[in-house]
Amino acid sequence: MAKTKQHSKVSKKRAAPEQELDSVYFLKLVMYMIVGAQWLRFTDASGATTVTVPIGLFIGMAFALHDHFRIDRKIEFAVLLVATMVGFYASVGLSVAV
Repeated sequence: MAKTKQHSKVSKKRAAPEQELDSVYFLKLVMYMIVGAQWLRFTDASGATTVTVPIGLFIGMAFALHDHFRIDRKIEFAVLLVATMVGFYASVGLSVAV
């Protein structure tokens, strides 16, 4: 009688996805708030603002798109948008006289 090999059922362990610590996630949200609030304002000689550019929004979106943990990207974009609006009305950012 021929011997047959028994294939043992080896449990394949899947690599558990690495999770962020809560403190890292909170620090990241604070970073998005600070970066997202930055505006670049160009003013003329009389002091009137001529052009405003939300540079913090663009930089923050670049950070969010290249983030290792892609689970919370929607939340990061929402935080960036809120920070951009707050930064516009709070006049946060850099003013350049033209």
